Amino acid sequence: MRVVVQRVRGASVGVADETVAEIGTGVVVLLGVASGDAMADAHRLAGKVARLRIFENDDGRFDRSLLDVSGEALVVSQFTLIADTRKGNRPSFAGAAEPALAESLYERFCAALVDEGVRVSRGVFGARMAVALVNDGPVTIVLDT
Repeated sequence: MRVVVQRVRGASVGVADETVAEIGTGVVVLLGVASGDAMADAHRLAGKVARLRIFENDDGRFDRSLLDVSGEALVVSQFTLIADTRKGNRPSFAGAAEPALAESLYERFCAALVDEGVRVSRGVFGARMAVALVNDGPVTIVLDT
């Protein structure tokens, strides 16, 4: 499982020219699920995202988490994060989980974030989405299982 966390001032996701989710201050989470991933991975990464200290304190130091700033999360499934580009120029997605497993783990990750106390908005699993965001910093962190 690979997660890309971007600290944002605001973000939205659209499907077919219609906005389906929108957040203010918080994080956009791009979530890629690999074939060997399990429910425990989703829980562990959700806890890490909720507690990741990437928001600044009064002194400008990264010392506050999503929970500390009452931020929101916009979670978007993105199987292309699992791409293997070691051979040639065409990415291979052979390591990505089958859609049924990926969707189940995506839902479990979102539910685990909610259980942590985070307000969660979601993209549409499997849809072609347009993600718009204002990256604050910019701050972008990659987490792997």
